[in-house]
Amino acid sequence: MVNRSLDGGHAAAHATLPRQTQALAAAVRHNAVVCAVLARAPQLGLASWYLGAGAVTETVWNLQHGFQPTHAIKDYDLVYFDSGDLSVDAERAVQEHANQLLGDLGVAVDVTNQARVHLWYAERFGRPIPPYGSVEQAIATWPTTASSVGLTDGPAGFAVCAPFGLSDLFAMVVRPNKAIVSEAVYRAKADRWARLWPKLTVLPW
Repeated sequence: MVNRSLDGGHAAAHATLPRQTQALAAAVRHNAVVCAVLARAPQLGLASWYLGAGAVTETVWNLQHGFQPTHAIKDYDLVYFDSGDLSVDAERAVQEHANQLLGDLGVAVDVTNQARVHLWYAERFGRPIPPYGSVEQAIATWPTTASSVGLTDGPAGFAVCAPFGLSDLFAMVVRPNKAIVSEAVYRAKADRWARLWPKLTVLPW
């Protein structure tokens, strides 16, 4: 454990979105893996991409708990949108390129084309979903409000996609986003998070 608490974390929960975005940018800079992924991902040549979910959310919570920035982050989710090629082979090629580009980081980077999620979602989670129209629309269906966050960096600079804002993230509130997730999936995720980050407030389904 290290003393790297996120100063003003709860204050940020009540700040304006621009100030929250600044606080998030400052927080993720503590995680060298996040910084490396954001810096190198443009080399994949993807038209629309974000680093999102646990890699972002858990970095913030780690700092608020005084943990190492990378503590308990299972993988780093890199999502993109390519409706022009929905094949498994195309997605696998991007994954392999990412593995080569980021392999020295020693972490699992999970690459997903959000344009083809509807093709496998029913088999994995037991219910069909319609195709997404964009990667931003996909992020808006992720299991919790606090983790429905994506970061990108490029010529236009650091940008955040946060359909539900950033208040729950900074307030350490786990709230279900019922757009497509099941109660069982939410409970499993929330239970794991509560064990790893005990200061969280987990709301019931």
